[in-house]
Amino acid sequence: MRVRVDPLVCEANGVCVGLAPEVFDLNDDDELEILKPDVPAEEADRVRHAVRSCPKAALTLEE
Repeated sequence: MRVRVDPLVCEANGVCVGLAPEVFDLNDDDELEILKPDVPAEEADRVRHAVRSCPKAALTLEE
């Protein structure tokens, strides 16, 4: 599974960071960084939840 962000849509609300901090982070410029674009199996459920919870629908998954 691979997760991606559309930087033109993302508002860096940080919902995903709160739900899956091992995969997502906000940098010093308040831009979303994906720490693990190839999602480890043990993080898959949390990342799916984070993608569904994104208030701007800026995250996508490729399974």
